[in-house]
Amino acid sequence: MSDPQEPQEPRGDAVGAHDTDADVAIEEPAASSPTAATARESARAAAMGPAGTAPPAAGHTDVEPPSRWHTMGQQIVTGNAIISVLAVVLALIVGAIMIAFTDERVQETSAYFFSRPSDMLLAVWDSVSGAYAALFQGSIYNFRRDDFLDGIRPLTETLRFATPLIAGGLGVGLAFRVGMFNIGGRGQILIAASVAGWIAFGFDLPWGIHMIVALIGGLVGGALWAGIAGLLKARTGAHEVIVTIMLNYVAFYLISWMLRTPGLLQAPGSSNPKTPAMMETAIFPKILGFLGPQFNLHLGFILVIIATIVVWWILTRSSLGFRFRAVGENPNAARAAGINVPSVYVYAMLISGALLGLAGVSQVLGTVTTGFTAGIDAGIGFDAITVALLGRSRPWGIFIAGILFGAFKAGGFSMQAAEGVPIEIVLVVQSLIVLFIAAPPLVRTIFRLPAEGGPRRPRPLVSKEVEAK
Repeated sequence: MSDPQEPQEPRGDAVGAHDTDADVAIEEPAASSPTAATARESARAAAMGPAGTAPPAAGHTDVEPPSRWHTMGQQIVTGNAIISVLAVVLALIVGAIMIAFTDERVQETSAYFFSRPSDMLLAVWDSVSGAYAALFQGSIYNFRRDDFLDGIRPLTETLRFATPLIAGGLGVGLAFRVGMFNIGGRGQILIAASVAGWIAFGFDLPWGIHMIVALIGGLVGGALWAGIAGLLKARTGAHEVIVTIMLNYVAFYLISWMLRTPGLLQAPGSSNPKTPAMMETAIFPKILGFLGPQFNLHLGFILVIIATIVVWWILTRSSLGFRFRAVGENPNAARAAGINVPSVYVYAMLISGALLGLAGVSQVLGTVTTGFTAGIDAGIGFDAITVALLGRSRPWGIFIAGILFGAFKAGGFSMQAAEGVPIEIVLVVQSLIVLFIAAPPLVRTIFRLPAEGGPRRPRPLVSKEVEAK
C-alpha cells in the first residue's frame, strides 16, 4: 500500500497564500514559507472580526450624516441669494451713516461730543430712524393715515414704480443668461414708447382693441430695435455692448427729432417737444380704480407678472431656454452639440427687447398718459441692469428686486419731503447695492460666511496597501 497523501490546497488559495513579493522573500525568507502565510491569514481573519468587516481605525469614529436643517442652513449661507440680501443690508448701513453725516442736528451736537456724547447719539438715532421710517411709510404703509385704504396706498405706488423696472430687469436678465450684455435698454424703451404712443394718440380704435394694438406695437418696436444688435452679433460678431450703446444715442436723437417735427410725434399746434395725450381707449385701466381715484396701479403690473411667469417657463421648461442656457455657459460647447449659436443670439435679443419694450409701453399707457417727451425712459433702462444683477438673472429674483427698487423710488420722495433727506442718498444706496453684489468675497469676509459651495472636506489619505486589501 502506498502512503496516504495529504490533500492539496486549491490553486486559488495557493496563489493567494504563496504569491509574495520577491524582494520581501529575499529580505525575509520566513515570509515566503507556508507557515508564515498561514499565520498571516489567521491574523487578518482575527482583525476582520466575526462579521468579516474591518474595525474602525484608531482615532476614527463613525460620523453621522448632517441633518436636513443643517444642510439647508449650509446651502443658505453659501449660496448666492444670501449675498444679495446682505448687499442690501450693507447698503442701508452705509446709507444710514450718510444720513447721519448730512443731518444738521448731528453736525451741531458733534461740536461738543466729548462733553455730552448722548446728545449726538440721540441726534444720530433720530435722523436715521426718522429717514427710514419715512421710507417705509412712503413705500409700504403709512401709519399716520386713519383709513386703511389711505394707509396702504404707498404699497400700490411701490408696485406702480416697480412695473417698468421688473419688465426691464427681465429683459436684461434674460440676455445675461445667454451670455449677452444688453445695455441698450434706454433705446429700446424709447422706441417702444414712441410706437405705442403714436398708435395710442394717432388712431381711433374701439376700447380694448386700441390698447392691445398699441401694446403689440410697442413690443414689436422694442424687439426689432434690440434685434439689430442681435443680428449684427450673429452675422458679423459685433459686440453687443458697443452696438447697444450706440443704438441708445440713435434712438434718443431720433425721437428728439420726431418730437420737434410737426406731423410726426409733436402735438399739433404746439412748439414744445411733446406728444399729444393718449386716447382713453388705449390707456391701461387702473386695477384698483374701484377703491378710489387715488390708486394709480394699472394693468401693467398684471402684465409683468405674466411676463415673469413666461420668462421662467422659457428658461426652465422649454427647449429654447435650454439652448439659451447652454450658449450662455459655453457657446463653443453648444456649437459642438449642434446648437445654432447665431440664431440663439438673435432670438435672445428679440425677446429681451420685447420685455424692455413692455417697460416703455407701461410708461406711456399707464403712468404718463398726458403726453411724453424724450425723457420718458426716466433712467429705467440702466436701473433695469441693477435689478437684473440684484435678482441674479432669475425671473422671480428680478421680480422681488424690482419691487425693492420700486420701494426706493416711492419712499425716496417721502424721505425728502418729511425729513429733508437728499434724494441722492437713495441713488447712492442703489449704487452701493450693485457694488456689493459685484464683490461677493467682500460681503463674505465682512459677515464671516464660508466660501461658495461650503467648506470642502479633505480627502482621506489611503495607502496603496489599504486600497489593495
